[in-house]
Amino acid sequence: MNKKTHKVMIIGSGPAGLTAAIYASRSGLEPIVFDGMQPGGQLTTTTEVENYPGFENGINGPEMMEIFRKQAMKFGTKMLFEMITKVDFSEKPFKLWASDKLYQTESVIIATGASARYLGLESETKLKGYGVSACATCDGFFYKDKDIIVVGGGDSALEEALYLTKFGKKVTIIHRRDNFRGSKILADRCKKHPKIEIQWDSVVDEVLGEQDMAGVIGANIKNVKTNKITKIPCSGFFVAIGHQPNSAVFKEFIETDEKGYIKTKNKSSFTNIEGIFACGDIQDNYYQQAVTSAGSGAMAAIDVEKWLAKNE
Repeated sequence: MNKKTHKVMIIGSGPAGLTAAIYASRSGLEPIVFDGMQPGGQLTTTTEVENYPGFENGINGPEMMEIFRKQAMKFGTKMLFEMITKVDFSEKPFKLWASDKLYQTESVIIATGASARYLGLESETKLKGYGVSACATCDGFFYKDKDIIVVGGGDSALEEALYLTKFGKKVTIIHRRDNFRGSKILADRCKKHPKIEIQWDSVVDEVLGEQDMAGVIGANIKNVKTNKITKIPCSGFFVAIGHQPNSAVFKEFIETDEKGYIKTKNKSSFTNIEGIFACGDIQDNYYQQAVTSAGSGAMAAIDVEKWLAKNE
C-alpha cells in the first residue's frame, strides 16, 4: 500500500491529462499521472496533426504527445506506466488501485478518453491481429503494395484512408450512407485520390481469412439498398467507426450518459462527486478534438486547484 495521500492524481495521458498535469504541476500540486492502456492517448495513433495551433507545418501525433509529456515532467509531474483497475470514491481520501498497488489522493482528474469501436462481427474478432486493425499508423506499413479496406465515413475513417494510400496499392472505403459524415476537406481529398475507391450504401457482412500467414484475404460487402453481396479482396481491414468511452471502472460512482460519457456540471469539469473531475473525450462526445481536450484539461486543473484551496 502506498500510504501517502497525494493532492491530485490524473488518470490518462492524452492531451487532456497531460495539459491538466502541466497546469497542476505549475501550481505546485505535484500531480501523479497514470499512463493507462494507451500512453499518449489517441494521438499516438495519428500521423499528421494539422489543426493544432502552434504547428504551422503540422506535427506527427506521437511526437506531439512526447512534447506534452516532457513539458509536464519539466514542472514536476510524475508519470507512472500503470493502469487503474479499481477505484473507491465513496469516502476521502479517494482510493485508486493499479493491479495490487493502492494509491490515495485528495482529488482525481479522469482523462481516460475513448477507445476504438469494432463492428462486432465474429469473423472480425477472430482476425484481429491477422489483418484486422483499428490503427492505421500502427499497422499500415505491413500492407505495402496490397489492397486495403477502411470501414467508416467520419474524419477518423477519411484520415486513415488517406494515410493508408502511402502504403497500399488500393484503398476501398466502405460507408453505410451515400455521403461522408467527415469534414469537407477530407471528404474531397478522398473522393479525388487516385488510389481510393468508395463503396457507398454498404456494410461489411463478413471478414474473410484465417489465423495463419495469409490472414485477411478479403471481405463480403453488402449493399444496404439492393442486398447484393460483393467480395472485395484485401490484405488489410481497418475499422474506423467511432469510439467507446473508457469509463467502466468509474461507473459505480460517477454519473455517465447513456453512451457512457461522464457527465460534468455547468460547463465545468466537476462531476457528481466533490473532488472528482473529468476532462477530454471521456466527457465530450461531440467535439473530440485534441485542442478541445487540451482546453478541458486546463479547466480541470484550474478547478482542482481552486477546489483544493477552498477545502484545505
